Amino acid sequence: MTRKPPQNGDVSTKRNGTDGMDVLLIGIDAGCLPVFERLFEADRIPNIEHLCTTGVSAPLESQIPPWTPSAWPSMYTGVNPGKHGAIGFVGYDGYDWHVTSSDDVDEHPVWTLLNQHGYSSVVVNAPITHPPDSFEGALIPGFIGPEDPNCHPSGLLEDVRDAIGEYRVYPNYARDDDSVSDDEKIAEYQRLIRMRGEAFRYLADEYDPDFGFVQFQKPDTVFHEFEGDEERVDTVYEATDEQIGAVLDHCDPDTVFLVSDHGMGPYEGYEFRINDFLRDEGYVETTTGGKGMPSWTPMRNQLREGKNCDSWEPTMTERAAAIAARFGLTARRARVALERVGLADVAIKYAPTNVSRTANEQVDFEASTAYVRARTELGVRINLEGREPNGVVPPTEYESVREDLIETLEGVTTPEGEPVFETVAPREAYFHGEHEDETVDIVTIPTDFEHALSEQLHGEYFAPAEPWNHKLDGVFAAMGAGVDEAAPIDRAHLFDVAPTIMAAFGLPHSDRMDGDVIPVVDAIGAESYEQYEGATSTPRDDADEAVTQRLADLGYMN
Repeated sequence: MTRKPPQNGDVSTKRNGTDGMDVLLIGIDAGCLPVFERLFEADRIPNIEHLCTTGVSAPLESQIPPWTPSAWPSMYTGVNPGKHGAIGFVGYDGYDWHVTSSDDVDEHPVWTLLNQHGYSSVVVNAPITHPPDSFEGALIPGFIGPEDPNCHPSGLLEDVRDAIGEYRVYPNYARDDDSVSDDEKIAEYQRLIRMRGEAFRYLADEYDPDFGFVQFQKPDTVFHEFEGDEERVDTVYEATDEQIGAVLDHCDPDTVFLVSDHGMGPYEGYEFRINDFLRDEGYVETTTGGKGMPSWTPMRNQLREGKNCDSWEPTMTERAAAIAARFGLTARRARVALERVGLADVAIKYAPTNVSRTANEQVDFEASTAYVRARTELGVRINLEGREPNGVVPPTEYESVREDLIETLEGVTTPEGEPVFETVAPREAYFHGEHEDETVDIVTIPTDFEHALSEQLHGEYFAPAEPWNHKLDGVFAAMGAGVDEAAPIDRAHLFDVAPTIMAAFGLPHSDRMDGDVIPVVDAIGAESYEQYEGATSTPRDDADEAVTQRLADLGYMN
C-alpha cells in the first residue's frame, strides 16, 4: 500500500480511511540469522522463517555497547547512546549509581514521534520504558523496570490482568534457586512469552493502534541461564514463534518489521579481568573498605528492610570485615579455612553477605587514574578532575593519559599471544551528543566478540569466558505493504530502524536521528521535531526488588 504523507495536524488523513494496524514491529532480544537458520532447517520457527524468507532480511549491526538497556533505546530512538543517555544497566552519579530507567533516555521514542502526526501505538515489553511516556495508545514496560510497573494509561496493568489473567515482567524464581528444576524454569519462560502475546493482542483490540511494538526478552535470557543448551533454546524460540504467529493472525498488520538489538553466539576465548591489568599498570588503586559498584546484595537487603535506596553504605559489621582484611583476614582465606572443615555452605547461608564484599579487594574509584566501571560498557573511564567528584587527572593531562592507555591496551594479548582487542579507540569514534561525557573515555572491543571483559578483581588476568554471549550482528526483516522485497540490502544498522518505521508511515524522521532509512521503504526525508520532554518521572528509590534481582540473575550485577 502506498501512503500519502499526512500533514502535521491533519489527523483526518492519518489512517487513509483504513482500519487495523498499519505497522507492526516485533522485537526478539538476541535474535540473529545464525540461530534462525539452524532452527529454519529443523522447521522449528515457521512464522519467523516466513517473515525472513518471504520478505527481505539481512544482518542488523548493533551499536557499541551491544547490550539490552542501551541498544533497545538506540533502536527505538534512532540515536547513539551519547545522545539518548542510556549507557548500560546502571547510570552513574559520580562514583555512585542508579538502575537505568526511561528517565535516562533523553530522546523521542518512535511512538511519541508518531503521536505528533496523529498515529496511535501499543507497546508491550519494550526495555527501558519505565516510567512510560504519555501518548495516544498504551504501553506496558519491560526489562529492567519493576515487576509491577507504572503503565500508560494508569490502571492498564490491572485491566490486562483482569482480561488475560496473570501478567508478569519477570520469572517467578531467582536464577540461583535450586529448588526449581530446569524444566520448571523453561515452563515459566513459556508462560512469560505467552503473556506478551496475549497482552499485546488484548491491547490491540482495545486501542486499535496504527503502530504496534511487542518485544520478547527470553530468547536472550535462555542463552545466559542455560549456556546455549540447544534443547532449551529451541523450546523458547518455538514458544516465541507461536506467539508471533498468533499476533500476525490476530492483528493482520499491513507492514511487519522484525528486529533484534544484537546477536548471540559462542565465546571461545577468555574473560579478561581488565581492572587487574590496569592495577598492575599503575592506573587502578584498590581498597578493602569501599562499597564498590554496583551490587544487588546490599540494595536487596535494604529493600527487604523496608528502606528506600539507590545505593548502600557499609554497616559496622561490614566495616569490621574490611578492617580485618587489612590485617590479612580476607573473605577468601576465611572461606578456604571453612571449606577444610566442611562449614563453607553454613557460612555462606548465615553470614552477612556484604562482609565478603567489603573484605575482598575492590577498585578504589576515587583514588584511581582510570578503571572499568561495568563490563557491559565495553570501555575504560578516566577519573577526570572537574568531571568526577574527586577526579585525579587534570584536564591538561587527559589526552596524554588517554593516548598512553590506548597504546597500552592495544598491546594486550591472550596467553597464546593473540590480541584481546580488535579495537581500542577514543569514545568520539562511537559516541556524540549531549550525554557523551557519561560514556566511557576509551572504547575496548574484544576481537571478534570471542572474549568477554570483567570489572572484578581476582588477581589473575584471564579465566574461561561465559560460553554464550552477545555478538554484534542481530537481524532485520521486513514484509508487507510498501516493502520492496527485492531491495538489495547486505546489512543495516540498529540506528536505521526508527527512521525506517517513520518512512513506512510516509513520514519524515527526526533530523537528530543517526540512522538512515533502510531502502526497503521509500525515504521521505528528515525534519526537526519538538524537543523531547520525557516521561513523568518517578523517584528512583521507588525501584522494587525485582529490578535488581533480574540483573543479578543474569550476572550483570554481583
